[in-house]
Formats: sequence, structure tokens, C-alpha cells
Amino acid sequence: MNYNNVTDEVISKSIKVHRKLGPGLLESAYRECLFYELQKSGFNVKKEVPLPLVYEDVKLDHGYRIDLLVEDKIVLELKTVDQLNEVHQAQILTYLKLGEFPIGYLLNFNVKMLKDGIKRYRI
Repeated sequence: MNYNNVTDEVISKSIKVHRKLGPGLLESAYRECLFYELQKSGFNVKKEVPLPLVYEDVKLDHGYRIDLLVEDKIVLELKTVDQLNEVHQAQILTYLKLGEFPIGYLLNFNVKMLKDGIKRYRI
């Protein structure tokens, strides 16, 4: 499966979860359901992936955790907020940079239509 197909499927499964559950639940509920959908579709997906900060020879565990990591390259950061802001953007950009991941998505499930809560990031 090529890169675009993976991201298309990730978005499709995210929309499916949102349509079934609607807005207003805890982030953890969406994370578990999306994890289930992606696994069921045959993706290598991990949840709550720890991401250390490495500075020269020092490894610092500062509690960074990626909500979902798909195929060891696509970061999914789920939110249930009124509106995505610069802090959320900084969070996902930090994950992409520290983990050297090529692509990430902020998915805000607290919207009427999920397409309005999806932001894609690349480094």
C-alpha cells in the first residue's frame, strides 16, 4: 500500500468513527475506536507511543506520548477541543521533529463534521 493510500484510509476510518460516535466524547474514546478500526483494516498501529527527547548523548523522557502511530510513520494526535490552536500545532510539529516522522494529522473530534477538524502537517 502506498503512502497516499495509507493516509486516505486513516482519514476514512477517522470519519467513520466520528460518524458513529459524533462529537462530545472523551479523546480516549475516539482513540480506542480509531485504533480498533485501523487494526481491523490490517494496519500496524500503536497507541500512546512514548517519544523521548534526545540531546547529544542524553535521553530525556519528558512524557511525550503519540496518541496513534500508523505504519511507524504517520502520527495521529487526537483532540476534543472547541478549536485547534497554536499549542496543538506546536505539539504535533514537536512529535514529527523528535521522531523524524514525515507526516502527522491533528484530528479534532469535537466538531460537527470531522473534515472541519482535520489538519495535516509535514516536515
